[in-house]
Amino acid sequence: MKIRNFAAAAAASIAMTGAASAQETFEMTSAFGKNLPILGTAAVGFTEKVNSISTEVEFEHFDPGELVPALEALDAVSNGSVDAAYTTAGYWQGKIPAASLFAAVPFGPEAGEFLAWMMYDDGHALFQRMYDDNGYNVHVIPCGIIAPETSGWFKNEINSLADLEGLNMRFFGLGAEVMQKLGVSTSLLAGGDIFPALERGAIDATEFSMPRIDARLGFYNIAKYNYFPGWHQPATLFELLINKDRWEDLDEISQNQISIACMANITDNYAEGEGTNFAAMQENVEKNGVTIKQWSPEMLAAFEGAWNEVAGELAAEDAYFKEVWDDLQEFRAGYKVWNNNIYLKRPRD
Repeated sequence: MKIRNFAAAAAASIAMTGAASAQETFEMTSAFGKNLPILGTAAVGFTEKVNSISTEVEFEHFDPGELVPALEALDAVSNGSVDAAYTTAGYWQGKIPAASLFAAVPFGPEAGEFLAWMMYDDGHALFQRMYDDNGYNVHVIPCGIIAPETSGWFKNEINSLADLEGLNMRFFGLGAEVMQKLGVSTSLLAGGDIFPALERGAIDATEFSMPRIDARLGFYNIAKYNYFPGWHQPATLFELLINKDRWEDLDEISQNQISIACMANITDNYAEGEGTNFAAMQENVEKNGVTIKQWSPEMLAAFEGAWNEVAGELAAEDAYFKEVWDDLQEFRAGYKVWNNNIYLKRPRD
């Protein structure tokens, strides 16, 4: 197991100054609209952070669809039609089986553990190699993270696996594979496409993100049952993709400034999510008629059992998925020594 300090190289630029040069402008598409709390504000926040500390580079933010659709950002950055993208690797699962392991892992690491693997173990190196080995001309930097999401919005109460069978549901990443195994038909829709699909009945249920984010999209108007915990996304990591030719043309100071801005953005993104979601949950119940539901132990066990089957199948089918999965499992086995001893085990109130 390699120990690597993701922050060390970036931190060096805090004390460094360089001669003034022509400013490099990067057009950055985001997978999330700028008015979307936590997700969208993180992309805007990154551009503000890097622009405030750099005289060499400037990032210009564009909402999804203004330059390219959200689900086409990887190809656009790779071929140079867009300079950069703020997005999440889970959107590329259809192209690269291992991609979602760098976004959100069902029953996997929460934010602290995920960042530990990414920054102080092999996670970031494997993340970059995934793109390199698949022929994508991009440089990747972890640039945001959020705590667990809700498990979904349903028009009807779900009391058993039988209630899931036959549903059409918007679902993200590896969790979608689990739901399919349990008889749900899933589709991956960008945020702005979900409400219309719910409204016209194209989908019966959806998951998207945290309560405050989901409230902005209005899911509570149609689906009144909001389920927890977010077993499918205990943490979600966001990436900054930069065209590799543009990245390599930058001097070291500029590269470090971008990395520093991303590290600051991770902190800001995580704190915004933790600090603002409870108010949205309270409003959902008190004003929007939402019923907050907890999955039963039996349902959670069924989800986890299906996930273990999915993970085994994907590892058998794809060598790189297996390599990343094994590396993450090795790290988690070590982390458990720390986690199981240091943290209070609190019963649910």
